[in-house]
Amino acid sequence: MQRLKGKSALITGAARGIGRAFAEAYVREGATVAIGDIDLARAEQAARAIGEKAYAVDLDVADQASIDGAIEAVVAKAGGLDILINNAALFDLAPIVEITRESYERLFSVNVSGALFTMQAAARQMIAQGRGGKIINMASQAGRRGEALVAVYCATKAAVISLTQSAGLNLIEHGINVNAIAPGVVEGEHWDHVDVLFAKYENRPQGEKKRLVSKAVPFGRLGTAEDLAGMAIFLASSEADYIVAQTYNVDGGNWMS
Repeated sequence: MQRLKGKSALITGAARGIGRAFAEAYVREGATVAIGDIDLARAEQAARAIGEKAYAVDLDVADQASIDGAIEAVVAKAGGLDILINNAALFDLAPIVEITRESYERLFSVNVSGALFTMQAAARQMIAQGRGGKIINMASQAGRRGEALVAVYCATKAAVISLTQSAGLNLIEHGINVNAIAPGVVEGEHWDHVDVLFAKYENRPQGEKKRLVSKAVPFGRLGTAEDLAGMAIFLASSEADYIVAQTYNVDGGNWMS
């Protein structure tokens, strides 16, 4: 159906996992997609695998010069920017008494500051173009609640939801829709890492936490990156023009709001 035909998109953290699945889906829908990632070699590999409408952009969302350079690269390559997905994120967990400033600052620099200032740079470009745009932030069900061992990550994703609301209200006057997706537990490298950390702090065998979490999902299984792609396409399309400042749960029924 090619709902994104002729659109230029930038997806951060897109060399693998959810971001790469979004890039593949966007290309199928007709978009030209910049795969932004701190691992440029892996981004280039992903772009080659996806096809000629995908290309790699070196992007560290914790560095302002890198953000600005990535936006400039997208404009030079594709002639403008219509869609941003703020997907890049880091995860860590620890009991409150063991949280380090290093971990806190690292997660906030990517998950919150990175999302904010990449959104800002994209919005400035979209405003200058004068044709509106779509910005999609990746939140999480973790941003809907606290978790005993996941205080910092939960706080970053709660901040993403709040930023989505504020930016959505501010930028819609320029025709820029800002919304977010809140996944639940998604199969892949990210949750393999999460499972290892839970095994350490909850004294479980590896794989046990993932099994228990999967069992608790009302849908009956963990999510996949592809399960999220439909919402990412919808929010970037003209079908979502009247949707502003919302965060959509795509989590198999884990959270209702």
